[in-house]
Amino acid sequence: MKPRVIIYSTAYYPIIGGAEVAIREITDRLPNFDFVLITARLKKTLPKVEVIGNTKVYRLGVGCPLDKLWLAFWGGYFGARLAKKEGSFSIVWGVMASFAGLSALRFKELRPDTSFLLTLQEGDDLVSVERKMFLLKWRFRKIFSSADYIQAISHYLADWARRMGSSVPVEIVPNGVDLEKYVFRGRKKNHLIITTSRLVKKNGLDTLVRAMIFLPKDYKLQIIGVGSELSALKNLVSKFKLIDRVLFVGFVPNSEIPNYLAEAEIFSRPARSEGLGNSFLEAMAVGLPVIAPPVGGIVDFLREGETGWLVGPDEPIALADKIKALTLEANCSQVDEVVLRARRLVEENYNWDKIADKMADILAKLDG
Repeated sequence: MKPRVIIYSTAYYPIIGGAEVAIREITDRLPNFDFVLITARLKKTLPKVEVIGNTKVYRLGVGCPLDKLWLAFWGGYFGARLAKKEGSFSIVWGVMASFAGLSALRFKELRPDTSFLLTLQEGDDLVSVERKMFLLKWRFRKIFSSADYIQAISHYLADWARRMGSSVPVEIVPNGVDLEKYVFRGRKKNHLIITTSRLVKKNGLDTLVRAMIFLPKDYKLQIIGVGSELSALKNLVSKFKLIDRVLFVGFVPNSEIPNYLAEAEIFSRPARSEGLGNSFLEAMAVGLPVIAPPVGGIVDFLREGETGWLVGPDEPIALADKIKALTLEANCSQVDEVVLRARRLVEENYNWDKIADKMADILAKLDG
C-alpha cells in the first residue's frame, strides 16, 4: 500500500507561485506516494474537489481571499475527518509557515501519530512575515517546534527555522527548473533587459525602472508579471519619460516564459528579499546573464563573476553601470563563460528530477 501524505498549501493550481509549482513538480514525479492536498478555495470558479496530476485536491471556503483564514482554523479538522473517512495518513506536509502551516499543525495535534514535515518557501522579508503573525505568535512559533522534519529551499530559510526554535533536522532541498522547457539558447545582443516577477514592493522593480534613466535610449526593459505595484510602476515610467522604453507585458503563462527569456540579453530583478528566487534560476538555465542583489537565498547559487553578478538592492546607478558593462563587446567572452557555468550549476543542483528524489528520501524517512 502506498504511503499516504496530506499536504496543506495556502493556494494551489491554477493559482501559482514558487511553492505551488514545487508541490506539483515533486508530487507528479512520485507515483509511489498517495497525495491529498487541502487548500483555500479563493475563487468561486474553482471546484471544491478535483484531481490535479498525481494529487487529489480539496478546496475549503466560499471562494474569496478570507478563505485563507478558514483554511488556518478549519483545515486541520477537515483533514482529520478525511483521514477517518478515507484512510489515515502517515505524513502531514505543511508548505510554508503561514495559513497552511497552521492547518498542518492542527492536523498534527489531532493525529499525533502522523509525522509532520514543514517546508519553508517564504520569499517575503521574514520580519514582515513574523509581524503578520504577531497576534498568533505562540501558534506561529509552534509550527516550527512541532515539526518532525524541516525542508528549507535555502540556507537563509534554514537559519530562520533554527532561530524560530526548531531543534529537528533541517535539510536544504531547493526548488528547481524544468530543463526540458528551459533549454539553453544563449542571449540576444539587443540591449533588451527582462524581468519576470510579481509586481510587489519587495521585488524592487522600482529600482530597475530607475536604472533605465542612466542607460542609453536603445536599452529597453520588458516586465512580465502582475501585482499591486503596477500602477505605481507605470506612474514612475511616466514621470521619467520612459514610456517608449519600458514595456509591461502583464501575465504570461509559465509555458511561454522560456520564449520571452530567449529574446532578451540580460535578466535582472533587484529584490529586497528572496527565499530562493526561481526566476533567476530559469534565466540562468536559458543562458541569460543574471544581475541580482546579495539577499536571502540568492547567494546560495549566484556568485559575483562566477555564475552571475551582484548589485545591492536600491542601487539604480550601480545596476545601470553593471548592465552597460555586460553588454560591452570587450566583455563578451567573459560573460559567455559565466553564462555556461550558470547553466551547469542549474543542471547539477536545481534539476526537478534530482530534487524529487531528495524529497522522496525525506518522505520515506518520515513514513518509516
